[in-house]
Amino acid sequence: MPISAFQNIFKIPELKRRVIFMFLMLAVYRLGTFIPLPGLNLQAIKDFFGRAGGGIFGLFSMFTGGALRNGSIFALGIMPYISASIILQLLTVVWPYLDQLSKDELGRKKLVQYTRYGTVLLAFFQGFVIAYGLERGMLGQNAVISPGLKFKLLTAISLTAGTAFIMWLGEQISERGVGNGISLIIYAGIVARMPSAVMKVVTEIQQGTRQLLFTLPLVAFMIAVVGVIVFVERAFRKVPVQHAKRIVGRRVYGGASTYIPLKVNTAGVIPPIFASSLLLFPSTMSNFFHHPWITALAQQLAPGRLLYSLLYVVLIIFFAYFYTAVIFNPVDVADNLKKVGAYIPGIRPGKRTADYIDRVLSRITFAGGLYVAAICVLPTILIQKFQVPFYFGGTALLIAIGVALDTVQQVEAHMLARHYEGFLGARKFRGRRR
Repeated sequence: MPISAFQNIFKIPELKRRVIFMFLMLAVYRLGTFIPLPGLNLQAIKDFFGRAGGGIFGLFSMFTGGALRNGSIFALGIMPYISASIILQLLTVVWPYLDQLSKDELGRKKLVQYTRYGTVLLAFFQGFVIAYGLERGMLGQNAVISPGLKFKLLTAISLTAGTAFIMWLGEQISERGVGNGISLIIYAGIVARMPSAVMKVVTEIQQGTRQLLFTLPLVAFMIAVVGVIVFVERAFRKVPVQHAKRIVGRRVYGGASTYIPLKVNTAGVIPPIFASSLLLFPSTMSNFFHHPWITALAQQLAPGRLLYSLLYVVLIIFFAYFYTAVIFNPVDVADNLKKVGAYIPGIRPGKRTADYIDRVLSRITFAGGLYVAAICVLPTILIQKFQVPFYFGGTALLIAIGVALDTVQQVEAHMLARHYEGFLGARKFRGRRR
């Protein structure tokens, strides 16, 4: 990858503004993770995390970029927005009114607005529940300085405002920056915690609590996992498409052969995020309501347990199919091919084409779902068995690498559109122009 490819970013004024804006917004988000909620004993919370280590709180802290550990106004992170998106997309499948809204531009804007409303409601509810849990010792005893209704309301309002601000930051990055803003915010939280995890491992090796010869194979395994993720995330299935010939005067147009690229992992990082959000719920509730069956369920759904792993795999595969169906419609693709006079060789245009694309997409989505499940579950087992730092889990790696690849591809698209050499080099650039 030539250094000139990075230098070309700053030669394009619009792309330069977008990249700088993206980094500024992410810096604002990182600063917000250190702004504490009023009425908290931060030292008691830090002591609790020092004793508790990773576990379910480590997972939640990973998604919030350490905001929960800091008792920040961003402690809820972007999870209420993700939960609202899940609920709305599920309702779109079963509610004809929402399904009709999703088919035109104005309706999709309304759905986005409904998602925002749902995010605020969920954030306020979760904020109130967290305030209740803090008073009951969720993050250690004496974490709250002055318990009471005033503290609960102030905490709920502060956490709701923090989530709404993060949601606004994400939308601004998507509109005026580069990449998907919501994904980049999660990415920033994960990457920000990785240096401390590396230093923790180095310190343990120096102190003798972790053996170097035992750590090296784990590092090699993690590098191999990174390689597999990069390879599969860029893999796709080519569906051949033939364009019909048209004779205009003495010239013949069309007749070219192209293909439809169907990604192996079409859903990207969404399935593990959605699955983690759902599996977090019982463990979170067990910290607020000490009922025997809730506690038992939370123990069975702890990371590393058999039930957790099985449900995690099932939910990842389910959301892989679900989100792929939401963002990719084979019927629309078949109709568009028919309108431009293109067809898949050996397949009739129209419904037969849609069925064929759907069949191919279903097969590669199953393979993609299994790949995502393996990447997310296997490192989790290593975390439990070999005490690998939580931030090296498969979910964190998949999100970080997937978001980074998508962002780099968008930057490259801006560069190639203005006839600059992309990150993949001049040879790839000339091949794409042909």
